[in-house]
Order: sequence, then C-alpha cells, then structure tokens
Amino acid sequence: MALRGLRVLEMAGLAPGPFCGLILSDFGARVIRVERPNSATFHMDKLARGKESMALNLRHAQGQAVFLDLCSKSDVVIDTYRPGAMEQMKLGPEQVLSVNPSLIFARLSGFGQTGPFSEKAGHDINFLALSGVLSKLGPKQGNPRPPLMLLGDIGAGGLLCAFGILSAVIERITTGKGKVLDANITDGAAYFSTLLWRAADLPVWGRGRGDSWFDGGLAYYDTYRCRDGKYVAVGCLEKPFFDQLLKGLQLEGKFDQTDNQDSLGTIFTDCFAQRDRDDWIQHFNSFDACVTPVLTTEEAPLYPHQKERGTFMKNDSGLGNEPAPFPKSLAFGNSYDSPQPKRREVLHPGQDTIKILKEMGYADEKIDKLRADGVVEADM
Repeated sequence: MALRGLRVLEMAGLAPGPFCGLILSDFGARVIRVERPNSATFHMDKLARGKESMALNLRHAQGQAVFLDLCSKSDVVIDTYRPGAMEQMKLGPEQVLSVNPSLIFARLSGFGQTGPFSEKAGHDINFLALSGVLSKLGPKQGNPRPPLMLLGDIGAGGLLCAFGILSAVIERITTGKGKVLDANITDGAAYFSTLLWRAADLPVWGRGRGDSWFDGGLAYYDTYRCRDGKYVAVGCLEKPFFDQLLKGLQLEGKFDQTDNQDSLGTIFTDCFAQRDRDDWIQHFNSFDACVTPVLTTEEAPLYPHQKERGTFMKNDSGLGNEPAPFPKSLAFGNSYDSPQPKRREVLHPGQDTIKILKEMGYADEKIDKLRADGVVEADM
C-alpha cells in the first residue's frame, strides 16, 4: 500500500474531511479520527471505513496535552473546524509544529483561512456560489442549482485536500519540513472550473445555463426516456458518432448536427420512447455511437463492465455494494494491483482510545485518570 507508515489525525467533521481521510486510509495510511466525546457528528459519518476512533476532550488542558503528544508522533492533521477554532484550543499550527516541525497541518474549511467570509458559516451551495461556478449550473429556465454535494464538499474539498497533503508529503522528503495547507472548498471549486475561465471564448459554453454543449444545449448530448421509463445517455459530439446514432435510429442521412436542436431533440425523444432501455443498449452494441444506459446506483455494481473491472466491492455487511478505491495500478499482464481498503468500520466513538493511549506509552493508571477526569472517552 502506497501510504503505509503515514499516520493521519482527522478532526471529526462532515463530508469533506472524512472523505479526505478515507482516500488516505484506502491507500494505506493509518487514520485516527479525533472525536468529541459524545459526538453527534459521529453518527452522521458514513466515511469512517478503515479508520480508528479516539474520543478526546480538546477543551480540557489535559486533552490538549494528549493531542500534542499524538501530533508529535504523527505526519498529518486534517483540521475540519472553522478558522480560529484550533487556535482557541491552543492547538493551532504554531503549537502543533512546535512539537513536530515536520507535520503537515491541512486546514479544510469552506471559505478559507483569510478574507471577509473566512469565519462565516456556509455549506456547499454557498461555497460554489462564491467561487463563480454555481452561476453556470442549473436548468436553462430557472435559478442556478448545485449538483448534489459531490462537486464542492467531495471533489473541490476532500479530494483536492488529499492531493495537497500528498504533495506536501513528497516535498517533505527533500526539505524535512512540514507545511500548513489552506485547502478550502471555495478556492477548490474555482480551481476545478479552470477550463471555464481559460476557454471562456469557446462556443462550447453556449450563451448561458442549459445552453452549453454539455448541459442540455445539444440534442445529441442529452438523456432520453425509453419505453420502460429508464433512460439512455447520448454523447455523440463528433460527426462520425452522430452519423452512427442516426444509423442506429434508422434516420441515416435525414439530419445534420447543425439542425435546430429543439426539433432534433423531439425526434430523438420519440425514437427512444419506442423501445425499452436494455433493448436499445443491445441494439447499439453494433454501433459506435456513444450511447450508454443511465444506470441507477442499484444497477451499476451489477453491470458487466463494472463487475469485470471491480469498480464496486461488497460493503462490510456483505449485503450491499460501494465504490472500490481508485485509481488502480495496472500491473504487467493487464492485471490490476488494486488498493485494498481496511475492512474495518468505526462503530463507536472512542472505540480505539485505550489502544492508542497504550501505544503512546500511557500507563493504565494514567489512562484511568484521564477517563475519570472526562479527558478521554473509551468505548470498552
């Protein structure tokens, strides 16, 4: 596993931080979630796979001392709190780097560590709005609308934070020094959309929301409802693929990509409504027309392509599926050397507190005192 030996302290939070920690854990890092005792956020986190849990009262002076002791033996801290919160507990970068100058302190926030919005509350929709990206998202008629939480919290937040951490780990090899990262979702969303700025003059973007090549402006880059109520996705941007689409729909030579898109969309809608989705997909296996089924989350893990590639894996209960870690390494002979996530769930906050404290050299008497004083919580 590529990150074996890397120890990460993840300050328990929602979505962006836990996903960042999940990536690092899946690729071999040891990730310890630092929970608040009796934490309500714990029960909302579905990204604790492969991690350990330590419940620690960071408002208590002894808890702060334990945390600094943890930091002295770790490589990364993922700070998921609002800017200034760690400093209020005397656990900001200055204090942490003083006990471990090689530690990477990744601050994952919504608006960043500086600026007028830095200390304000917000959610994914607010971060996308401030980045400029939200203005481009949503239906042609109506208000801007964000796509779930996957673009901001997960992609622009957790994923880019993990990239920043690994970049700092590589840099540390030559410098020996740690680093403080400002990995916020607003800046991350802007960076994700670099193409919008660098290619703003290209016609692919159309004249507004719902009018670009990629969000409904083209009839041949859209989804269509089939007879059984399921959908197909059509993405034949290039003319050779468009011609194959027309051939598959028995419309060969009757239309061109430059025709009125609304009229073309009506024709395609009528055509696809005549057969069931899987019938269409079987039919289009004979054509290179960029036509695929729109699979549900229940269907995708069972689809032949994903099954062959191992795109999904059984969850810990063995009753359901979830995405497998990615990317995979392609070994010789075209076999995959895939990261193997730890098949372990954090089921209770503080379930690893005692084990971690003992690894740190704490005697039983000291641990008992910390528990009695409310400094740590241990689920036995």
